[in-house]
Amino acid sequence: MICGLNKTTLLDYPEHVAATIFTGGCNFRCPFCHNKDLVLNPAHASQFTYEEILSFLKKRQNVLSGVCITGGEPTLQAELVSWIQDIKSLGLSVKLDTNGYRPDVLSHLYEHKLLDYVAMDIKNAPSLYAQTVGLHDFDLQPIEDSIALIKNQSVDYEFRTTIVRELHTCDSIVAMARWIAPCNHYFLQSYRADENVINPVYSSYKPDDFAYFRELIHPIIPNITIRGVD
Repeated sequence: MICGLNKTTLLDYPEHVAATIFTGGCNFRCPFCHNKDLVLNPAHASQFTYEEILSFLKKRQNVLSGVCITGGEPTLQAELVSWIQDIKSLGLSVKLDTNGYRPDVLSHLYEHKLLDYVAMDIKNAPSLYAQTVGLHDFDLQPIEDSIALIKNQSVDYEFRTTIVRELHTCDSIVAMARWIAPCNHYFLQSYRADENVINPVYSSYKPDDFAYFRELIHPIIPNITIRGVD
């Protein structure tokens, strides 16, 4: 199910002029998620047929250099492999955004050389993961499998965490860094409140706080970047 299309972006896929495809549905219920409709009511979100998306990409293949597939959670889509195969046949690179809970799907995509960049969300320290993703019965093993899988590929990647004042502390941020280190790139990005948040009761840290978080993490992961902080 494709529920949205950003026709041109310079932000979603590093070093590419890209289009972003939004898929519907997610296996997490992160209360701070800003894509409420895609997660909770994908059938009521704006929908596109795959044929419409492919037709658009064909028309723009000389302008675009990549496609970002995000969600929701794209690895839930049964058609994901065929979508990516068609996109790559147009000469476009593919970036996948994922929560990492389907390492079997990731492994299949890697095996068939269908990915050019992967961005995986690291939600919180292991002890706080279930709370942060909004699930009571949560198995952390798929997350750990995906982290290891992504780090052991030749495909470029990033790990990233949306930092929420009520859910993340200095201790949990350091614990996340130690958990995923070493890694290519780690981004801390600020939570932003808007009308599309699943549970709009959260708040963001200040820029000075993020500067301090960076100081804490830099000795663990030198390639740490702050994103989306005013």
